Amino acid sequence: MNEQPLSDLIRALARADWDAVDALVVEIGKHGLANGLQVIGTAFALAVHRRFGPESTPTDVATWVAAVRARHQGGEPLPALEMEGLIRAALGEEELVDTIPAETALGAELFILGQILLEVNLTPDELDGFVAEAEELAAEHL
Repeated sequence: MNEQPLSDLIRALARADWDAVDALVVEIGKHGLANGLQVIGTAFALAVHRRFGPESTPTDVATWVAAVRARHQGGEPLPALEMEGLIRAALGEEELVDTIPAETALGAELFILGQILLEVNLTPDELDGFVAEAEELAAEHL
């Protein structure tokens, strides 16, 4: 499987290139790269761990989600509880994703991943390293 569209998707999220994100999501859907979405899930988990660290509390997560939602008013409503649950699940509370529909989870993961990548503002080399790490870790779990 060629994972280039998945890597390109992560890079587009980091650049806030929403047109490219939309086009890549369509391309991924057309080419049946659903199994490769493990790369996205892995990148999401890596970003969450880097953003929140082991001392983060549910309140820290809720505060961050509320701030992100406040910055993005006017568009489609962002699912606060699902966003919080996905972040907390990545931090170890896996049972919190049991009731989140897969489509909701994927959309929220992509949004959260993009927001975290925008916050950390990685250099091109750092972004390449992040993508390579996500791809390597995902390959270990496929």
